[in-house]
Amino acid sequence: MTSSNAYEGAIIEIVVESWRLTRTFTRVLAKLDAGDAARFQNQLRFFQKRLEEALARTKLKLVNLEGQAYDTGMAASPLNIADFAPEDRLIVEQMVEPLIMGEEGIVRTGTVMLKRIPT
Repeated sequence: MTSSNAYEGAIIEIVVESWRLTRTFTRVLAKLDAGDAARFQNQLRFFQKRLEEALARTKLKLVNLEGQAYDTGMAASPLNIADFAPEDRLIVEQMVEPLIMGEEGIVRTGTVMLKRIPT
């Protein structure tokens, strides 16, 4: 592994862990009273903005697929695909691990949970 690849791999791992921490922090915020939640929400927004700026400098971007129609060609692995019939229309209900894109395409595929679109 070259030094450049090692740095990129380390950055990607930090990004994934930051994404996970952000998701957890968001769930915790929902349990706080409105005054505390607002103050901490601002801190979270600041952190997310700084993370996005740093990613932009490295030409990386987090992609959120939640709410999008699922397609077998998506750059994400569904954990619960076996729960559905081939003819079911599905959407991405939850991102379990983020999809990361770079200048030249997919850097890291995501992991998702799906749900059936009611007919």
